[in-house]
Amino acid sequence: MKKSGKRGKGGGRREAEDGRRDGRPRGLKSSRPGRTVERSSAAGPKAEQKRAAEEREQAGVQHTSHETSRFLRGQRIDPRRIDGTERIVDLIDGTFLAYNAARLREACQLFTQKMLEPDVTIGMTLTGALTPAGLGMAALIPLIEAGFVDWIISTGANLYHDTHFGLGLAMHRGNAQESDVVLREEGVVRIYDIFFDYDVLLSTDAFFRKIIQGPEFQRPMSSAEFHNLCGKYVREREKALGLGQKSLLSAAYACGVPIYTSSPGDSSIGMNVAALALDGNRCVIDPNADVNETASIVLGAKRGGGRSGVLIAGGGSPKNFMLQTEPQIQEVLGIDEKGHDFFLQITDARPDTGGLSGATPAEAVSWGKIDPDRLPDAVVCYLDSTVALPLLTSYALATRPKRPLRRLYDRRRELMDLLRDEYERVGGEPSVAEEADAKLPMHR
Repeated sequence: MKKSGKRGKGGGRREAEDGRRDGRPRGLKSSRPGRTVERSSAAGPKAEQKRAAEEREQAGVQHTSHETSRFLRGQRIDPRRIDGTERIVDLIDGTFLAYNAARLREACQLFTQKMLEPDVTIGMTLTGALTPAGLGMAALIPLIEAGFVDWIISTGANLYHDTHFGLGLAMHRGNAQESDVVLREEGVVRIYDIFFDYDVLLSTDAFFRKIIQGPEFQRPMSSAEFHNLCGKYVREREKALGLGQKSLLSAAYACGVPIYTSSPGDSSIGMNVAALALDGNRCVIDPNADVNETASIVLGAKRGGGRSGVLIAGGGSPKNFMLQTEPQIQEVLGIDEKGHDFFLQITDARPDTGGLSGATPAEAVSWGKIDPDRLPDAVVCYLDSTVALPLLTSYALATRPKRPLRRLYDRRRELMDLLRDEYERVGGEPSVAEEADAKLPMHR
């Protein structure tokens, strides 16, 4: 009995030859079953495609692109000529068309077209030596004053070096190739190509030790409370010196923007707090308060009918502290939520090393940190923050009007009450065994 699909000897070859003799290119097998693609492709018959292209050229037939393909619907690469008259918006929209230039364009457009909508609460993280490079004055303070950043998580080092400017202390551009042994002998400290006098550190330490001994500091407090008090004193020093607005801490204090730090002891500010504790000072920065206050900000944004967006400059501990607000709400407190709505990160960290700095927004979805339905509203730009932040700031200020200040620092108690109410509504405190050891066999 013959099989219905069996061909005679040479049948397949003759069929192929007949297909070529009819003058039409042979169809390509699609990756989707049941579909044949009639177009030139690197997977198609090479000689036949070459011959067809030469015939089109000789006949003067215009090339027909495969614009019906869903993969060819992106904007055509046809940039404007740069002539020196363009604004930053024209430059980014018109010439940042591919690679990480395109990611920066996408970041600028995501930030201005979606994240700066009135109902979005924006949290920003700061990692890396941004303030020593002057980005506090150049970019961060303008973003805060425009209402484009509502709350911040920063490394302590960025806040410590920011304070130098508010105290009138100088930072200088230098040469990264200088001998560090010679610099040490000269009393000069280096942050790559930023140089400053060692006395800048001593003077800033002395300022913090002086204010932290004040009566308002003698209690446990969140890092937002601590930085708000510090910002008040930096503001007063700026005014006394006639400096204008130089300090990020000072600007955040004036605008009611809470600034948290994910590791209070990991900076010279924390080191001075610890030193004073040896003398009996009662200032304590409470990490529990920070975890709950940051979670309450995100929950408040969502429960108020709004959305939450994160702008991450760098990565590290501040990135995780910002994103963990959602697992704190969902996983730990048991409150129903879906994740942050917008994710924008500027980083030079790779995703394949397993580090948090390079972890993608898609990975964050699996932790509940990012709303899976909003994953298209996520951009990672692989670029140095000192390049991207000035461009992003200029683009935003040129394309969006200022937003009213949310003054979230002034609403901390209200937001914490909301968090407590929801926590109690879903069951409150977890059950506790009489003896901790009684629970251990359950997890072995």
